[in-house]
Amino acid sequence: MHRYRTHTCGALRDSDIDQTVRLSGWCHRIRDHGGVLFIDLRDHYGLTQCVADPDSPAFKDAEKLRSEWVVRIDGKVRRRPDGTDNPDLPTGAVEVFITEIEVLGPAGELPLPVFGEQDYPEDVRLRYRFLDLRREKLHQNIMTRGAIVDSMRRRMKEQGFFEFQTPILTASSPEGARDFLVPSRIHPGKFYALPQAPQQYKQLLMMSGFDRYFQIAPCFRDEDPRADRLPGEFYQLDVEMSFVTQDDIFAAMEPVVTGVFEEFAKGKPVTKSWPRIPYAESMRKYGTDKPDLRNPIEMQDVSEHFRGSGFKVFARMLEEERNQVWAIPGPGGGSRAFCDRMNSWAQGEGQPGLGYIMWREGGEGAGPLANNIGPERTEAIRAALGLKAGDAAFFVAGDPAKFVKFAGLARTRVGEELNLVDKDQFALAWVVDFPMYEYNEDDKKVDFSHNPFSMPQGGMDALTSQDPLTIKAFQYDITCNGYEIASGGIRNHRPEAMVKAFEIAGYGEQEVIDRFGGMYRAFQYGAPPHGGMAAGVDRIVMLLCGTTNLREISLFPMNQRAEDLLMGAPSQVTPKQLRELHIRLNLQEE
Repeated sequence: MHRYRTHTCGALRDSDIDQTVRLSGWCHRIRDHGGVLFIDLRDHYGLTQCVADPDSPAFKDAEKLRSEWVVRIDGKVRRRPDGTDNPDLPTGAVEVFITEIEVLGPAGELPLPVFGEQDYPEDVRLRYRFLDLRREKLHQNIMTRGAIVDSMRRRMKEQGFFEFQTPILTASSPEGARDFLVPSRIHPGKFYALPQAPQQYKQLLMMSGFDRYFQIAPCFRDEDPRADRLPGEFYQLDVEMSFVTQDDIFAAMEPVVTGVFEEFAKGKPVTKSWPRIPYAESMRKYGTDKPDLRNPIEMQDVSEHFRGSGFKVFARMLEEERNQVWAIPGPGGGSRAFCDRMNSWAQGEGQPGLGYIMWREGGEGAGPLANNIGPERTEAIRAALGLKAGDAAFFVAGDPAKFVKFAGLARTRVGEELNLVDKDQFALAWVVDFPMYEYNEDDKKVDFSHNPFSMPQGGMDALTSQDPLTIKAFQYDITCNGYEIASGGIRNHRPEAMVKAFEIAGYGEQEVIDRFGGMYRAFQYGAPPHGGMAAGVDRIVMLLCGTTNLREISLFPMNQRAEDLLMGAPSQVTPKQLRELHIRLNLQEE
C-alpha cells in the first residue's frame, strides 16, 4: 500500500465499497454525533466523510484531531446509512470506517477559518494566504483561472498562433504608467525596467518574419491599485499578426474570446455577433468607452427642446456653442421618491443636483423642469426618448467633455436602481475609432490618447494636414459588462510616420531614436504592416468567476498599499547589497 494514499479524497464511489483504502488530507470539519465522530477529510480533489465510533481501534486518536490537521487515515469503505447520502458531493454515497490514524502535520490555532466562506479582514486573509487558498471558493477560482488560460492557449494555437517568450529585463519606455526599475550592478547608474507590456518586442518579432505571435505575458506597472487592477503585476493574452487589417484581427480574436466565455459562462448567454461601436458614439450614448451593454439605457442629446425654453438655466448654457443637454431615460422611474433619490445621489457625487421630468397617467409631464418648459416641449422629449406614463428622464447640461463621466455614472445608477441590467449574460463589443491624441490640461500640450504606436487613420497625410485632435487611430478595445478586457491597434510601421506622430506629442526625432532605437532601426529594413491586441487575463477570469475583485482570482496578491503581507515585500535590503548596486538612499525624514 502507498505510504500516504491509495485514493484521493474525491475518488471513492459505490464501486469501492468493502475495499480497504488509505487517504491523506486536511481535517476540514469534525463533528461529534452522540459519541460517533465524523471527520470530513479534504484534499485538492474533494472531500470524503470518515467515521470513528467507540468500537473503532482509532477512536482515541480521532478524539485528538482538530481542524486543519493533516492526517493519514486507513479504513474500510462502506455505504452511508439510508437517508444520510449527500447528493451534492461526488463521494456522498459512501464513507470510510476508520481503522488507523497517523498525524502527519498538526495545526496551531487558526487565524481564520477554512470551513465556510464567511468574510474575514483582508489583511488577515493576505497574511495567511496559504490558509485562505484552502477555502473552497478561492481554491476553485484559482483552478478555473488555470483552465481558462489553458483554453486561451489551445484556441490561439488552433488559429495558427505560436507562443513566444519575450524578455523581462528591458529598457524604460513611456507606455502610460510608471516603470518598475531594476538597478544594474554591472553598469553603475543605469537601470533596467520590468516591461509594462511586450509591445516593442512583439512588433520586433513581426519585423523578424514571425507571422502570428501570442504569449500569456506578465506585465509590470507601478500604478495605484484598484479592485479591477492589481498593483505591481498582471497577465495578458498578448497577440500580434503580420499583413493584417483591423478586420483580420477581429476575425481571428472574436472566436477565441467568445469561445473562452462560452466555455466558462455556466450557461449564461454570450454575445455571438459583437457590435462595433465608434468611440464617439460610445461616449455619447453610454458616457464611457467601456459600456455595460446589459444596461439598455441610451442617452440622447435633447438640447433643441431646451434652447430658448422657459428653463433659463439650460437655455442660457445653450447660448454657448459647445454646451449641450443630455437626457438619461428612466423607464419605470416615474415616482417622486425615486427622482428625489437620484437627485440626492447626484449631490453626493459633487453635482448641484439632477434635473428630471416624470410622466404621469395620460402622458402629462411633472416636476420643475416640465413646469418651466411647458407641455409641448415636455411631450416632444417624451416622444424622442420613447417613454410612457410611469417613466422618467434625468438631464445633465454643460460642456459634454466635462460632464460625460458623471452622465455615464448616472446612466449606470439609473439602470441598477430600476433593475434594468440583465446580470445573467456576458455582453461583448468592440469599441473602435479611438482618438489618436488628446489635450493634456496639466501640461498644456497635445498628448497620445492611447497607444503611441498605433497607425493614424489617414496615415502620414492625416498627421501633416489634420488638426491632431480630430485624427482617429486604428485603435480598438474589447469591452464586457462595463470592463475593458482588451486593447489593441494596427501599428504605425513607417519610420517617417512614427517620427511625425511622436513629434506632434512633443518628442523630437532624436528622442524617438534614443528611446525606441531598436524598433526605429527595424522599421528601416522592411517592416510588414502589422497589428495586434492584448486581453487582460485577470479581468476575464474575474468576470467568469463572478467576482468584482481581482484578489479573488489571484494566488498571492498585494494589498491596497502594494504590500505583500505574506512575504513581507517590499522590504529593506542590506548596506552591502546597496553598495554592490552603487546606490545610496536619500529618504525623507518622517
